[in-house]
Amino acid sequence: MENKKRKLTPEEKWERATLADSFIFYKVMRNHPRECQEVIELLLGIKIKSMTMHPEEQIDLDHDSKGVRLDVYVQDEERMFDIEIQVADTGELQERSRYYSALMALDSLKSGEPYKMLKESHVIFICIEDIFGTGLPVYTFEDVCLENSSVKLHDRDYRHFFIAPICAKMIEDEEKRRFFEFLISNTAGSALTDRLRDYVEDAKHNMQWRFSYMTLERLQYYAFQNGKEEGYEDGKADGERKKALEDALILVKDFNVSPELAAEKMGVPLEDVLKMQKNS
Repeated sequence: MENKKRKLTPEEKWERATLADSFIFYKVMRNHPRECQEVIELLLGIKIKSMTMHPEEQIDLDHDSKGVRLDVYVQDEERMFDIEIQVADTGELQERSRYYSALMALDSLKSGEPYKMLKESHVIFICIEDIFGTGLPVYTFEDVCLENSSVKLHDRDYRHFFIAPICAKMIEDEEKRRFFEFLISNTAGSALTDRLRDYVEDAKHNMQWRFSYMTLERLQYYAFQNGKEEGYEDGKADGERKKALEDALILVKDFNVSPELAAEKMGVPLEDVLKMQKNS
């Protein structure tokens, strides 16, 4: 019988983590805004005169609205950007990009301001998998008229999906290609990736970050070891269900993980996580 592939322990995952790990990417980008700006400029082919990192990770609109953490949310005078890395295709990145775009718009427009004051918005997902399956290195979306594709809405709302393995092979721009090569192989080949490599190593020597990472991974490893990774199955013992829900709530409250991702990681229904969050 063929052995199933062994799941890495939290310690092994931490030792092997690179910039392509979402936790490391988030820490490096948020703590090194200069390099974050360079990455955004490189990906979009733009120049940013002065960029401001959003001070809060979690954006809550009101008591009844769904709050969410935007990994790296930054703004300049006329534009706003959210940049995230996505290791696996969760099946809802398209909807997430729509929600993030709307969330940034609501966050940026002050009460009473005209809609023309809305900043140009860019939601950027760096993906390891080709979620659209057509083999393109980059997918950029803006609203166009279905009846006449030459007519654009011009609402200045853009969503970008970069497929890292394909970008590393197909993109002609050398600097941009080397960035994606670094993401895929952890091999630095430019001034920017040299600095990013050093910052990744610095991040992995931060004991507080290591503790947070280990706690998250141990909760997920616990779920895997107890057979919850494939979903919330009928017939599970009440004690196991309760523990999985408690672990999901820890992810939401203590680590700013979205309820959707916490439910997925712990293999429990989203509605149960939301109910516990509301009552906690």
